[in-house]
Amino acid sequence: MKSLKTYSIPYTGLKLGKHPFEYEITDEFFDQFEYSLVKKGKLTCRVELEKQETMLILHFNIDGFINLACDRCLAEYPQEINIAEQQVAKFSEDDDDIEEEDIILLGKNEYEINVAGLIYEYINLTMPFITVCSNEGRTQYCDKDMLDRLDKLSGNEEQQNNDEADPRWDALKKLNK
Repeated sequence: MKSLKTYSIPYTGLKLGKHPFEYEITDEFFDQFEYSLVKKGKLTCRVELEKQETMLILHFNIDGFINLACDRCLAEYPQEINIAEQQVAKFSEDDDDIEEEDIILLGKNEYEINVAGLIYEYINLTMPFITVCSNEGRTQYCDKDMLDRLDKLSGNEEQQNNDEADPRWDALKKLNK
């Protein structure tokens, strides 16, 4: 099993300038995170590390697919992911520097940066709040049988027939006018 150690970039021996790195993100990557929302996926992550005198600038490009379960029909489907993000890591002489939200501080004793957590965060942040494989069963992934069962159990047809047959509703509708 792949360890998250493979996502560490040793920056101390690198010259100033840009350095490319590439990682394959598979199911084994997501298994390393205990409560991961994503369990399966096949992605390619390209990281361009730009080393400067006082900081590192990391450019992330993540492309591929993750498998999600549809909230409507419960079928598993591939969700396309295209991510372009940037992260700044600043070299810090003081260990007591104030932490900023969007800047990673690297201490004087550190020699590498692990990008696994950042990759995981970026993938999870691009997940939709409501995962739907398609619009009402129009693709190969949507479970048509499940949608039919949901329509049958929702009782919309029975409620409409009862509304028309009950004269009390007609009296209430007249009051509204």
